[in-house]
Amino acid sequence: MTHPEIPAEQIRTVLITGSTSGIGAATARILAAQGWRVVVTGRDRTRGAAVVADIEGTGGHAVFVASELTSPPGVLRDFARAATEAAGGQLDALVHNAARCPAVDTVRLTDTDLEATLAVNVRAPHVLTATLAPAMAARGHGAIVVIGSWMAHVGHPFVGLYSATKAAGIQLARSWAAEFGPHGVWVNTVSPGATRTPINAADGDVIARMTAGTPAGRPGTPDETADVVAWLLSEQAGYVHGAEIAVDGGITATRPG
Repeated sequence: MTHPEIPAEQIRTVLITGSTSGIGAATARILAAQGWRVVVTGRDRTRGAAVVADIEGTGGHAVFVASELTSPPGVLRDFARAATEAAGGQLDALVHNAARCPAVDTVRLTDTDLEATLAVNVRAPHVLTATLAPAMAARGHGAIVVIGSWMAHVGHPFVGLYSATKAAGIQLARSWAAEFGPHGVWVNTVSPGATRTPINAADGDVIARMTAGTPAGRPGTPDETADVVAWLLSEQAGYVHGAEIAVDGGITATRPG
């Protein structure tokens, strides 16, 4: 089912990694409501099917393609081709949302979590961009958004590896902006602050305390981040290249030293 107000040949297509829940799912729903054809992806087929059903139930168009982003580069390239085919043969935009965040310190971080976090948070975005961005550049039009994090800008006794990979993603986005921007592909980062998602539902008190002293005075919501992502993928943001937009309630700008 396509969006009723947009001719089929004009529908834009987007792949959102990690879009079976949280910020990724919110982004999928908001973009679908704006007329995008969305490729929902993740490891959980049940949750993916639920997101697709929600979108289709409101008149949007979405398809689920299972993915395992810890896979070797060759498998990731195969996934990128499958996602492109599922989108109708062309992807106009890419959102790097999937991430792993082992909440431990450096000493207790396991080798398994080390490898998986680097794979999902750095290697997969790199391989997917290298595979998908050239076609956008050849057409002279496209957009990529990397989901960063406020934690890329602060030191923390836990989640150090996660923070480092998010900083790497932000820098990759800047480099991709320089590389692909001259060919019509704008690349930017959206960095959420402490955001309430199903993953951290059990840590509500911690998140509330973390954000109590921020200008917003509360945690963020997935929709608040998704709205900014949607804007960055729109034509209105065509002059925005290599930017990082903080959707963090002011925590980065005002956090006490």
